[in-house]
Amino acid sequence: MTLDNILEEINKAEKIVILTHESPDGDAIGSSLAMYHALKAYGKNPDVIIPEHSRTFDCLPGIENLKKESDIEHYDLAISLDCATIKMLNGFAKYFENAKVKVSIDHHGTNTMYGDFNYVNPDAPACSQILIVILQHFGIEITKEIGTCILAGIITDTGGFKYQGVTAETFEFVAWLLNKGVNVSKLYHDVLQMRTRANFELNRIANNRIEFLADGKIAYTYITKEDEETVHAENGDHEGIVEIGRDVEGVEVSIFIRQTEKGCKISLRSNDYVNVSDACVVFGGGGHLRAAGCTIPGTIEQAREKIVKEVVRLLK
Repeated sequence: MTLDNILEEINKAEKIVILTHESPDGDAIGSSLAMYHALKAYGKNPDVIIPEHSRTFDCLPGIENLKKESDIEHYDLAISLDCATIKMLNGFAKYFENAKVKVSIDHHGTNTMYGDFNYVNPDAPACSQILIVILQHFGIEITKEIGTCILAGIITDTGGFKYQGVTAETFEFVAWLLNKGVNVSKLYHDVLQMRTRANFELNRIANNRIEFLADGKIAYTYITKEDEETVHAENGDHEGIVEIGRDVEGVEVSIFIRQTEKGCKISLRSNDYVNVSDACVVFGGGGHLRAAGCTIPGTIEQAREKIVKEVVRLLK
């Protein structure tokens, strides 16, 4: 069984590194920190390498232990969380590639199974929820700290429990955390509702640019590097902008483009029937049925033309 193999490798490893995708969201941060606390409780001393993260998640226990990089070139074990492809590990993929044993734990249907051992459950609403099963199998107690990190991932990846995929287990876990003393309402507010001033300003800019295409079935907006510089945006301040369009009546797909040094980052969300992952896979990206992303080189206008063409193809 895969989980038994992973536990065996954890037992053997002295040097362990935990990694996740670039521009980490709440599920990526929450999963990574939950695994960090779990392995510490198990008697290990893992590194968590996340070079940049949004200030939104500074409230999570253990956030001060994140490392920007490591002096260790060859780890005994690398564990990747919430990351569908090795390419998405970006600049710190080397820690994964150089590790003696590689493990991928994920919930993306587009996961390329790039680890030596892969535990992937596309039905899970968040990667962090998968950790509940894994840690129970390992015999590791889910403490208040671990539970808080897991819940942060669930809250953010489900949009506050409103997206498809939320299970009875999700709410059973929340009830259990309440009995553990976790302030669920405060965590909900801190990681989902609270926004930085820069995020507010970027939302306002994007809101004013929204276009409706394909008879109102597509909502499109964007922000430029200049916009982010103007509002002094930091890592993660663009989060949530793609949701603006999805909540408009008649919209099936919301498209958000963010201009970066590496090209145009595309975020897609859908409501009822379009599998937006299909549109992103064309450009080397991927994700879920209702939430996916990719990067398209070129100008915003060029990226817009390409992604809109793919989305229109998927519309009924």
